[in-house]
Amino acid sequence: MPSLKLPNNPNFSSGPCAKRPGWDGKFINKALLGKSHRNTQSVLRIQTVIKNIKSLLNIPNEYEVGIVGGSDTGAFEMALWSLLGNKPINILAWESFGRDWVKDVINQLQIKDTKVIEADYGYLPDLSSVNFNNDVIFTWNGTTSGVKVPNGKWIRNDRSGLTFCDATSAVFAMDLPWNKLDVTSFSWQKVLGGEAQHGVLILSPRAIKRLEKYIPKWPIPKLFRLASEGKVQNKIFSGSTINTPSMLCIEDALDSLNWIKKIGGLKIMIERSQNNLKVVENWVKNNNWIDFLANLPEIRSSTSICLKITDDWFLNKEKNKQKDILTSFHKLLEKNNAAYDINSYSSAPMGIRIWGGGTVQKNDIELLLPWIDWAWEKIKNNNLKIN
Repeated sequence: MPSLKLPNNPNFSSGPCAKRPGWDGKFINKALLGKSHRNTQSVLRIQTVIKNIKSLLNIPNEYEVGIVGGSDTGAFEMALWSLLGNKPINILAWESFGRDWVKDVINQLQIKDTKVIEADYGYLPDLSSVNFNNDVIFTWNGTTSGVKVPNGKWIRNDRSGLTFCDATSAVFAMDLPWNKLDVTSFSWQKVLGGEAQHGVLILSPRAIKRLEKYIPKWPIPKLFRLASEGKVQNKIFSGSTINTPSMLCIEDALDSLNWIKKIGGLKIMIERSQNNLKVVENWVKNNNWIDFLANLPEIRSSTSICLKITDDWFLNKEKNKQKDILTSFHKLLEKNNAAYDINSYSSAPMGIRIWGGGTVQKNDIELLLPWIDWAWEKIKNNNLKIN
């Protein structure tokens, strides 16, 4: 074992992500356990979470925010099933989850008038080719490719279609222009370091208006039902939920939101994530065996930091051997309690993925990187295998 200092928190997963610094679980004493989520106290607690999300993210008052089931996927699919179908669609896909939305629209909803605008991992598709007279679906930050849209300037203000933005690894880490976004989803298991299975859905007045006037031709499961007979289920946006939430997870989310307020709000969270990225950028600059998967600096994610191996020793091997090498590499780091879950996503190019959201301490990333160097050299020079 090398004489390297270990990260204080070796959890660098891209979801669920590291808990906030100083998290101790003491909030559980405040959690409304054993009470119905329809209890007045429970509804007020959920309302407090919604209020804090709106306030911290600077979401306009006229936008609606609701807590829903199924994590980010549930929130986003709820919007797709409830709002799509009365306009042609453009879908931008440059990583795994964007491609999942393509499958939803084409294979499940079977909307024929759909244009898919794609790019390979590490690249953005041609944003100038988007037709905003159509509904537009995209991820703000590609969690499995480490590629984000640089800003919202490419989104037209005079659009007639709705924009659907999966922002699960962008909120609380990147500036989002709410006037450009009609449907936005995220899960607090990522940048809030919260627990799984709860999603957040944010709707603009334009999206609400469509809910009121448009009824899709397909059946909508109860879990996805944002409107019924042309009437929006407003209770979703005022502290009630379609299905039963975990009041323990609600309390945990509130704990994270209170911590963000305490450290200075959204501005500080963005700074923390950017500082984490800078640490990795400096390290990559000084290493010739690794590089960012994103092909341009301006599209690099500061949350899901995806790296590719550029070492000829590795690249000259067959794919199955490369997979074995990286499996041994990751197991070596875990065995030494230096890093957990920094492997790339299963359907993404093989490499390393480090979560750099605001709940991760810069010092922990600084302590992690020498361990990565050590483990790579150990595997490379000794052909070490970890059982």
